[in-house]
Amino acid sequence: MSARREDSRPVPLRESPIVVRALAADGTITFADRFASNASITAAMQAYAAGFLSCLPEGSPAQITLARGTSNYSPSTPSQLKAGRKWARETMNFAKWLRGHPAVGEHVKSAAAIDAEPGWDPAFHKTRDFFAGYRAARTGYLLYNFGSLDGGVGSIWNLRQAFYVAGGMQDARVVPEIYFKVQARQWAELARLAEARYGRSVQFAGVMTQHVAGCPDCGMTPLQAHRTLKRELSDDETTRELAGALASVTNIN
Repeated sequence: MSARREDSRPVPLRESPIVVRALAADGTITFADRFASNASITAAMQAYAAGFLSCLPEGSPAQITLARGTSNYSPSTPSQLKAGRKWARETMNFAKWLRGHPAVGEHVKSAAAIDAEPGWDPAFHKTRDFFAGYRAARTGYLLYNFGSLDGGVGSIWNLRQAFYVAGGMQDARVVPEIYFKVQARQWAELARLAEARYGRSVQFAGVMTQHVAGCPDCGMTPLQAHRTLKRELSDDETTRELAGALASVTNIN
């Protein structure tokens, strides 16, 4: 899942591939290697949302957007198109629950998220189907991609594919992994190429890092990553405005 703060900070927490167990509801395998159905994930989100409210000081205006997260790593559903549609519907079900609990809904909003990485689906077919299924549900709730480009445009995914999961699909937003400077260059290149080819912008919602103090191989700090991508986007007049869209940073470790 991921959270998004009042100041538009999406904060990815955990993800795992979408799977289906024989005769069971669709869902995912957790990092504890246990099956979690879509319904149980929604129930966990309800508990998280209620817990968040209970921790707020009285009168607090704080808000988060809580997103059910997955990845495109080795999905085993018979149809990723159907899986994407069901993921969107469960996102909407959570939103309905929030509307039915207005005290919670005042502080928590619903969305979805996915760690989409080219190296996990080089052919792009399963990733495309999941995004297309999510969009086909027409719920209007955003799908945040907190993935990578794995070598940049053309290395594995072509421009059309990379842009599709970064804003080409109407409901998609991207919180790119910016662990090292080369990744910032890759995402800025995607933004420039998308503007040149399609006249459309990559829909940045922030940046994500994996920094750990004292770990030289863990990459940049959130502030360094934010500044690096902002600088890369500002170097070209066609993407300069996008630098201002990097409203958030988040760090996982």
